[in-house]
Amino acid sequence: MKVVEYPKREEWASLLERPGMDTKTLESTVTAIMKDVGERGDAALREYALKYDKAELGDLAVSEAEFAEAEAAVPKELQNAIGQAKANIEKFHALPATEPQKIETTPGVFCWRRQLPIEKVGIYVPAGSAPLFSTVLMLAIPARIAGCREIVMCSPANSDGKIDPTTLYAARLCGVTKVFKIGGAQAVAAMTFGTESVPRVYKIFGPGNQYVTEAKMQATRFGVAIDMPAGPSEVAVIADDSCVPEFVAADLLSQAEHGPDSQVVLAATSREVIENVMSEIERQVAELPRRETAETALGNSNAFLVSGIGDAVELMNEYAAEHLIIATENAEDVAEQITNAGSIFIGNYSCESAGDYASGTNHTLPTNGYARALSGVSTASFLKSVTYQQLTAEGIRNLGPAIETMAGAERLEAHKRAISVRLAALGGGDGV
Repeated sequence: MKVVEYPKREEWASLLERPGMDTKTLESTVTAIMKDVGERGDAALREYALKYDKAELGDLAVSEAEFAEAEAAVPKELQNAIGQAKANIEKFHALPATEPQKIETTPGVFCWRRQLPIEKVGIYVPAGSAPLFSTVLMLAIPARIAGCREIVMCSPANSDGKIDPTTLYAARLCGVTKVFKIGGAQAVAAMTFGTESVPRVYKIFGPGNQYVTEAKMQATRFGVAIDMPAGPSEVAVIADDSCVPEFVAADLLSQAEHGPDSQVVLAATSREVIENVMSEIERQVAELPRRETAETALGNSNAFLVSGIGDAVELMNEYAAEHLIIATENAEDVAEQITNAGSIFIGNYSCESAGDYASGTNHTLPTNGYARALSGVSTASFLKSVTYQQLTAEGIRNLGPAIETMAGAERLEAHKRAISVRLAALGGGDGV
């Protein structure tokens, strides 16, 4: 990590930049994959599985026998851990039972709103450098709570043509309705267009590499919604002398090991904190199986020495981290000052790993600064709101003249006439 002492405000934007990527090559590659899958369907998916995953696939869908085999392969201790996480996620994401409330905006004019589940959703579960079965819990559980009729999951197969058993176990446990052995941009394409085997969905969720992210962005051009643009994972930490440097280092490395394009950021109020954290990072990274990946990510990362907590807060609001850990005195008060973050972890014992797996919140969060405007996935992400209005004869009499005036001002005569004919029809009587 590069140490930057007391950065000037005009330097913040450049110092907080995320790692870049070659978007031109990326876009053209994904465009070709999307077009190919849209035109050739399953045949294209099988070719890409062989090319990118070294998997020779017959049936693209996971069979009942494969689900049973997967469950038998998952150790009981891991099953119990997943069950505990599932219970916490269900508790946090549960919807309050509320009835639609009718509002009478004008006498005789009633408006209300209902939330309805998105009928068909797709979830993508990566399995490149590590099988991320926790993503199944984070996406399938709120989808099921929301009442989605179809939950379609895609995850890449290994060279044996099989999906990671823990991922399959979690999918069955959490109510996924269909699972396909497809990865990468081609999986997103399959859920966007539909193929002989894979159904088209209405909204696609889930993290992935830059190709998956680009494919999701392109899916929106074809009428399919997405959860959010998701870039490489990131964590930021605000720390003062009350922090535990060993904890802070472990938290920074927990994100650095995700991928070489991940980024971690530290804002500390003393030079001693930075020195102690850096020393801990050096000690801990040497013990990591994914040491090379973590060290590459650390090369993208900065530790900032700031003059006080106020500057640290402003710096982090500028950065808008996916995950933000606050390891300071009065951490709850500091958290209240944060306006831009995907998920906030308060105090020395609130590690980011808890949110990734089992505390109950969601780990599908906005990256790359999108936390300034977007929220992480929740049950609401799987719902759509439909508004209703009902006008009685009294309502059209009371509101109609205003609508006529406004439509006339916009020179939309047919809009105005839709009101005028009703008012004329009511002219001879009480309209009841």
